[in-house]
Amino acid sequence: MIKFFRNIRKNLLNEGKTTKYFKYAIGEIILVVIGILIALQINNWNERENSISQAEKHLKTIKLNLQDDILQAE
Repeated sequence: MIKFFRNIRKNLLNEGKTTKYFKYAIGEIILVVIGILIALQINNWNERENSISQAEKHLKTIKLNLQDDILQAE
């Protein structure tokens, strides 16, 4: 895939079509930025899911501790 893009870039520069090359370069930059944004969104979603899971574990532990304390107090 990288060779494919490299060949397109070389052909555009060799033919003297700089405007097409700049359009191609801008398109490639936009694709990279979109890829980075998608990766960041997935990472944020994963971290949010992990923090929710940890919070649920902590709440269950607190509930069990409170139940044990109530039983000991009686």
